[in-house]
Amino acid sequence: MTYSLTPRNEGNLPALSAPPLIRLDAYVAEDGSTVVNGHLLEMGGTRPPNEAILDAIAMFARTLRAPVAATVIDRTVQQVARLRVYPDGSSRTIADEEDLPPGRERTAAEEESFPPLARVERIIQHAQREELHAAFVLASALREHLTLRRGAEDELSLEARAIEAYLAYQRGDYMLSTVLALTVARIRCRTDLNRAAPEVARATAAWQRLIDEGQVATRGQELLHMWEHLSAEGLLLEPSHQAMAQAVRGRLERRGRSVPAPATAPALAAGQNPIAPEDQPLRPTRRGLRRFTRRPGRSTEPSP
Repeated sequence: MTYSLTPRNEGNLPALSAPPLIRLDAYVAEDGSTVVNGHLLEMGGTRPPNEAILDAIAMFARTLRAPVAATVIDRTVQQVARLRVYPDGSSRTIADEEDLPPGRERTAAEEESFPPLARVERIIQHAQREELHAAFVLASALREHLTLRRGAEDELSLEARAIEAYLAYQRGDYMLSTVLALTVARIRCRTDLNRAAPEVARATAAWQRLIDEGQVATRGQELLHMWEHLSAEGLLLEPSHQAMAQAVRGRLERRGRSVPAPATAPALAAGQNPIAPEDQPLRPTRRGLRRFTRRPGRSTEPSP
């Protein structure tokens, strides 16, 4: 499947000929920053994120003259909500089993309407303007929704997580950057060892900035196991990677940390797509969530 590097139109609206009930997506970060379909909303004053999301989605419904579906990941309450929003501004929440049927065709149609690569381009534009908070929130939203939709080991999910790790590093959040980059490296070591070394190197670069002794030891031991595994497989080829592996061992040894034998990763059953251990689990949708349920006529015009 190919993706356009630009949204379908200036309003980022799906094509009018798209299949009905294309699922939109929204994301609320822990600090309340709110994203709808890859765009950071200007909240203005004390406008609640749930109201801003409903208004924005209702705009899509009015444009399409049809109800739309939406999946909202709300990290302020660690919950994922599934919605139906109608052209009159009303909305209701639904249970998981009432959601749109899963499958490759549905995923392909949704991502054709809102291409992930267009969102990546927008993230890069924010980063180039040194708008690192906006870039990071958009990257987190993209990673969360791709992981929910495709699984943590999917290629697009991994790329989004790597971008998020890089932006966390640029913001000076080296602990989060290490955690995110280690997850990418861990998955690569399990699924595509030939592509693992650069990811382990990125995780090492963030780890080298850590100062918490406990985290240095714990994360460093995992990194060293990865480097040793790559070496044993004959894949530690780059001199810079060899130097990084030695730097990890040296730092651990200077602190008197013993390095236990690497644990064997559990085998995965066919078709499993585990969520990365660091991802905080989301509580599933319940019907009638009050903050996302609205009667007709309650919507207001969303911020541009």
